[in-house]
Amino acid sequence: MDRNSLIGIVLLVLLLVGYSMYMGTQQEEIPKLREDFEQRADLNSSESNSTSYSSTISRDPVNDSLMNINKYGQYFADFANGNEETLTIENDLLIAEISNKGASIVKWQLKNYNKWDGEPSQLIWPDNQQLYQEFLSLEGKRVDTRNLYFTFDSPKKSYSISGEQEIELKAYLKWDESRYIERTYRFFGDKYHLETEVRLVNLDNIIKNEYNFNWSGGLKYQEYNTIDESNEAEALVVMNEEVLTIDADDIEEDAKETLSGKLDYIGLKNKYFGAVITTNEFDGTVELAGQRKTSPNNGMVEYYDLNLRVPYNGGDQSRSFLVFIGPIESALVEGYGFSQMINYGWWLFRYIGQAFIQFFLLINHFIVNWGITIIVFSVILKFTLYPLTRPQMKSMQKMKVLQPEMQKIRDKYSDDMTKQQSETMKLYQEYGVNPFGGCLPLLLQMPILYTLWSVFRTNINLRQTEFIPGWIDDLSVPDTIIEFPFSILGLESLSGLALAMGVTMFLQQKLTVTDPRQKSMIYIMPVMFTFMFSNFPAGLNLYYFIFNLVSILQQLYWNKIAKSTITLQTLKQNKKPKKEGWLAKKMKEAQAIQEQRKGGGGPNNNLSKHQHTPKNRDTKRKKK
Repeated sequence: MDRNSLIGIVLLVLLLVGYSMYMGTQQEEIPKLREDFEQRADLNSSESNSTSYSSTISRDPVNDSLMNINKYGQYFADFANGNEETLTIENDLLIAEISNKGASIVKWQLKNYNKWDGEPSQLIWPDNQQLYQEFLSLEGKRVDTRNLYFTFDSPKKSYSISGEQEIELKAYLKWDESRYIERTYRFFGDKYHLETEVRLVNLDNIIKNEYNFNWSGGLKYQEYNTIDESNEAEALVVMNEEVLTIDADDIEEDAKETLSGKLDYIGLKNKYFGAVITTNEFDGTVELAGQRKTSPNNGMVEYYDLNLRVPYNGGDQSRSFLVFIGPIESALVEGYGFSQMINYGWWLFRYIGQAFIQFFLLINHFIVNWGITIIVFSVILKFTLYPLTRPQMKSMQKMKVLQPEMQKIRDKYSDDMTKQQSETMKLYQEYGVNPFGGCLPLLLQMPILYTLWSVFRTNINLRQTEFIPGWIDDLSVPDTIIEFPFSILGLESLSGLALAMGVTMFLQQKLTVTDPRQKSMIYIMPVMFTFMFSNFPAGLNLYYFIFNLVSILQQLYWNKIAKSTITLQTLKQNKKPKKEGWLAKKMKEAQAIQEQRKGGGGPNNNLSKHQHTPKNRDTKRKKK
């Protein structure tokens, strides 16, 4: 690694670490929500079991039909009939609804986010209920609380809270004063999460030794392109400090996983939103399941289920759960301790991605427009990487100077590829040129480029963000300028920024490609990438366009300098004695073997000749 490469790495590390530290001091500290939740859970478990009720379920013998008894058993049949009612809770960030049917969440509408069509983002699927329980009764009946009607202990039908305010609501299935199921919901004025508690009192003779706490069906899709959203959808569990994800990417086969151990959290997500469930000191079994189904207009939707098996040992037992339902925004989910909800890739990419997000936020703090933020970010990053790209440009310029000499070798030995390679290697050695000199700097940039692709693809800050009115209305989706009447290799439209990126790629290759045998790539690669990138978000294509544009300016500047400083004579004069590298040594050995074999003097031929001679002599002696 030369001095410029080392300087580039140091600058990049300083940039990432410096801005990470800066953002850490500038951002408002997020409360330790999980610690507060655990303290609440401990406090609730130590409270008295005495509870007052304002109402009980009205029992009507007419509803105790044989059908309900056969389906739910005698203990739950009375709760299978009723009229559905909902409680509405509004805070600074969302509007939620709880139904008495199942004491479950039926609505979770975000105030600051909209669907692709402009309607407010509602994350619960229609006619679906979340955060419910399943039991196996001692009568052998599988009981799903979504089919049972609870009774609210609430004088009002709607509540509004804000800021530091909190509200607690309760619902019951009650057999008598000593046997009941209690569901508690606690909402906060400025949070995307709630706390819910499941309390079972003296149900030893009604249910078996566990219940399931469930989320079913995943989250309602919010984007126009369901295939793109499905590609980012998954379920995950963090258990025993390890992360396991399942992705229902096969329409023919469901994805399932069952694990046991100490749970940190379990969650599911689509492209920009997620739901996470965690509970204090849970050492048990969790299940994840996923299913992929087709949807109208050649779409695709993935559904995910989360299941926690909670042991019940009889008596009065309660367990609290913290449930987050909201945007997967970096600082927000990391404040909860749910950083694995953002998929940056391997651990190295994760650290780079987190630093880039903080850098983005810092720039956007001064520049409100996210499009300009991307442009500024691209320019800064390109100049930061200049010490790494400079050896690449220098190496390409040397190869360009050597091209006439290399062409002479190709013409002279046009029928002998082995001789061509041998003479070309001698040429490199004569002028001190390393044909692989630009590879290491390029490899060092690969983790950065891959991480940026992940950051731009799932960064919720770019979602529905306008840059240029009438053209780039949303940086998180492709900026379509042409709709094709038919599909071309699976592509139905052309992106303007992808086209601009393709043009800059063509110009860049025109400046850098020197080998005549690679001239066709100058035209093929830009066209291929233009079509491929037309499905990418506009923010990502804007980054690549600016990155390429700055690269062209740098290359023109370097070519102007190199034209007067790099010649065959200067290459020979500046040649430095270098120890032969492992790769060069192996290539030389391979060429030597090829030459020997071609000339009939290879090791195998010599050995064969040597073996036959003594054998013939021995035969002659025996005949004598």
